[in-house]
Amino acid sequence: MELLVASAIGVLTAGGIYLMLRLRTFPVILGISLLTYAVNVFLFTSGRLTVGAPPILRDGVSTYTDPLPQALVLTAIVISFGMTAVVVMIGLGAFLGTDDDHVDDQTDTSTLDEEAEGTS
Repeated sequence: MELLVASAIGVLTAGGIYLMLRLRTFPVILGISLLTYAVNVFLFTSGRLTVGAPPILRDGVSTYTDPLPQALVLTAIVISFGMTAVVVMIGLGAFLGTDDDHVDDQTDTSTLDEEAEGTS
């Protein structure tokens, strides 16, 4: 079980980093989302993987699930949703302002060279 969860965290992290290195806005937003999912799964598994155990100590219960990682994941979900909404609005504003969705804000030098040759 631990190998499966660790592999899932690794795949989510690798996919998130790959998408964040793209030069378009939408893949960067998806990459940030994948990274937040990876962090959420990591936080959730940091409280030990226990199936069917109650999160609250009671009399006669020998194993329980730690409720702190669950609370941290709920908080992280809310924060990542707000962060994603802000990044989407910033990306939309940048796209509407420049009619381009490149993240690096660099102009293509080949089109500038062609325009310079056409005007001279």
